[in-house]
Amino acid sequence: MKATVSHSLRGRLLWFVLVAILLAAVLQAMTAYRGALQQADAMFDDHLQQMAHSLRGGVPLGIAQAEGDDGTGFDLYVQIWGQDGRQIFRSNRSALPPRAVLGFSDVEAHGNRYRVYTLQTPSQTVQIAQNLSARTARARGLALRAVLPFALLTPLLMLAVWWIIERSLAPIDRARRQVANRAADDFSPLAESGLPDEVRPLVDELNLLFGRVRGAFDAQKNFVADAAHELRSPLTALKLQAQALRRADREPAAREAGITRLNQGIDRAIRLVEQLLLLAREEAGTWQTGPGAERVDLQTVVKLAVADVLPQARHKRIDLGLAENQPMLANVSVNGQVEALRILLRNLLDNAVKYTPSGGQVDVSLQLDEGQAILAVEDSGPGIAADDRSRVFDRFFRASDVALEAGSGLGLAIVKVIADRHGVTLALDRSERLGGLKVNVRFPLAPPL
Repeated sequence: MKATVSHSLRGRLLWFVLVAILLAAVLQAMTAYRGALQQADAMFDDHLQQMAHSLRGGVPLGIAQAEGDDGTGFDLYVQIWGQDGRQIFRSNRSALPPRAVLGFSDVEAHGNRYRVYTLQTPSQTVQIAQNLSARTARARGLALRAVLPFALLTPLLMLAVWWIIERSLAPIDRARRQVANRAADDFSPLAESGLPDEVRPLVDELNLLFGRVRGAFDAQKNFVADAAHELRSPLTALKLQAQALRRADREPAAREAGITRLNQGIDRAIRLVEQLLLLAREEAGTWQTGPGAERVDLQTVVKLAVADVLPQARHKRIDLGLAENQPMLANVSVNGQVEALRILLRNLLDNAVKYTPSGGQVDVSLQLDEGQAILAVEDSGPGIAADDRSRVFDRFFRASDVALEAGSGLGLAIVKVIADRHGVTLALDRSERLGGLKVNVRFPLAPPL
């Protein structure tokens, strides 16, 4: 198993930035050091040249030694020759050979190196020299003074950068602590104040994720509460029917009636559990409905849903099919999920068949209107009172005054959940043609390929 290598953003950022500062400071210090050496060398050459020009007017008096500005002296050696080549002046302890090369030159004598400048005038030749060891020591001292600010400012700059990075990453640490310290059921959004622009999108996505998790968490809690509430009554009824069946062992007619009621109760419990599980699954769905969603042909959905409900309609001798003079349109596509839309239409048809008397009629139609697909389900049942239409999509609501069969009150609630996830609008009205309920489902059409 490959080990996961972890790293700290703060550590990497500090490492790269501080190393970059250090390398830049070293490079600048080296450049400044070499520049200072070159400037010091040019300054000393200029000093030799000026001294030589100052001595061309005549024989100097008392010139033997000059002291450096920094207190560590270096000797200046002077030799002067007359027009006839005779030496007319020579510094004390001069170690220079008795020869002259015009201009600047480097001379080695008695194990020492000297920087020499020679100037010739019509009346004399002046030579002035400087010990290169003392000159180099002096130049290095000046160069080190030029480098000293870099040595002092670089650590201060690195501390400042470290402080700035720590301050800049503080909002990220704050967000991390908020996530680490919150309770397991706390899905409140993270604070976005003070976050840098590079981190804000991540926090926004986390807040969206918290919202989705909160929705799933609430759906789970609602499912548990609904299941506990709704299963209590049918399970209690099943228990009572089982007890009654035990007491009816000696009466065959009562025993058969008890078995029938028990089977009916079991079927209702199974249907209730199926509806609860279906509602929980739809509420916790994570598929998308945008441009990247699946394209669904509504004609296919209608055929599948009608096939699901057709046996139940035939059992009640209900005419289930397409409305008269309403040919099914082809190539009507929407974005969504085939199975979810199949459940939506199947529940509408199941609800219509359930509330329609035997020998009645349930029609399905599909048409286009202003860039939308309208799927309509009409029945010849008693319909739903106008006061109850706003409540029929609530969980476990049953319009008892029109119910012909027992139900769980979850069919239309499931329809509403699927419709909301698909961006579909539902409208309940009275069917002018059949006299019962008419449900219009408006779908936004999928963009053309």
